[in-house]
Amino acid sequence: MTSVTVDARNLLCPLPVIRTQDQVARLHPGDFVHVLCTDPGVLHDIPCWCRIHGHTVADTSREDDEIAITIQVGGSGSEEGRRTHFDV
Repeated sequence: MTSVTVDARNLLCPLPVIRTQDQVARLHPGDFVHVLCTDPGVLHDIPCWCRIHGHTVADTSREDDEIAITIQVGGSGSEEGRRTHFDV
């Protein structure tokens, strides 16, 4: 199991979600991503993105202006083996 950190501090929407998405695409189900942010919009955006893509928000914390969100990658994390209804 892998655990990585995405430093998205001082970035505004949509960049924290894009950076998180890029990192998750390199990981496998069960891996963890710790996202560090300062944009309060991530408290809504990242959990919403996780629900849509099958990932789980394992933890959220906030200290002063810094927000930390821990995501556990779900079954659609890695591009390898991913299929959509458009694949034949």
